[in-house]
Amino acid sequence: MAVSAQEPKVIEPAASEPSLASRLRHGSLAADGFSFKEKYIIRCSEVGVNKTATIEAIANLLQEVSCNHAQSAGFSTDGFATTHTMRKLRLIWVAARMHIEIFRYPAWSDVIEIETWIASEGRIGTRRDWAIKDCATGELIGRCTSMWLMMNQDTRRLQKVVDDVRNELIPFCPNPPRFSFPDKSSSSKKILKLEDPAEYSLLRLVPRRTDLDMNHHLNFVTYIGWVLESMPQEIIDTCELQTITLDYKRECQHDDVVDSLTSHEPLDGSVAGDRKCFLHLLRLSNGGVEINRGRTEWRSKS
Repeated sequence: MAVSAQEPKVIEPAASEPSLASRLRHGSLAADGFSFKEKYIIRCSEVGVNKTATIEAIANLLQEVSCNHAQSAGFSTDGFATTHTMRKLRLIWVAARMHIEIFRYPAWSDVIEIETWIASEGRIGTRRDWAIKDCATGELIGRCTSMWLMMNQDTRRLQKVVDDVRNELIPFCPNPPRFSFPDKSSSSKKILKLEDPAEYSLLRLVPRRTDLDMNHHLNFVTYIGWVLESMPQEIIDTCELQTITLDYKRECQHDDVVDSLTSHEPLDGSVAGDRKCFLHLLRLSNGGVEINRGRTEWRSKS
């Protein structure tokens, strides 16, 4: 029997004494047990030429707070955020879709608070959302939503979420569901496939050893960097990224060679103001198999 969504419970017994990391961490579960909040100081190594945090740095912090949420809720402490049943069945989480929107980028030494929570999504996976706030003002400066699927760690094949796993997750899902994008039309917009010839390209990108995560899986943040590598320099110089959406189509292996392609998105009248939109494609250099499909929106720098 599934546990009521209104009665959060710890899946595994907590240690009698909190770890040193837990005591030093500036984060904790909310009083209702349905979300986790953590504060971060933006470090100099996380900012770019504009002296504001890069989108890759923000994505890494989203990943960090997610893993800390999983540990605080009683899931695995090895960084995989897996439940007891998932570990027994050799299952892991892999990103299927990521949509990030930044209203204002935090600068070096700014303190931000990131809140995250999960939701059950049908039979195929889970959704995780985030909200990013400026601690000094309380202003919402960014938000993100994502879809995650289960993969067998040994066969590398996707698998439906079994009932035992779902019952372990449900106690931590807000009921009714909570959305960082209440109007889901922007975050769920279908990404058109970029067709050849692309306007801009950077060919033969190779994963580094440090791009692999603890699952021997290419970290989802690496794809963000690869997508942006083929952006035209004039856009990088005059604009800043407002939204990025990535659909993960295929797992990238450590010995794959990848091409990054970018073109302007055909205008459909739905984008207002001076924003510029692009379509992106990551594909294997040998054979052209699609790895990742992306879309970005850019606004003029203030």
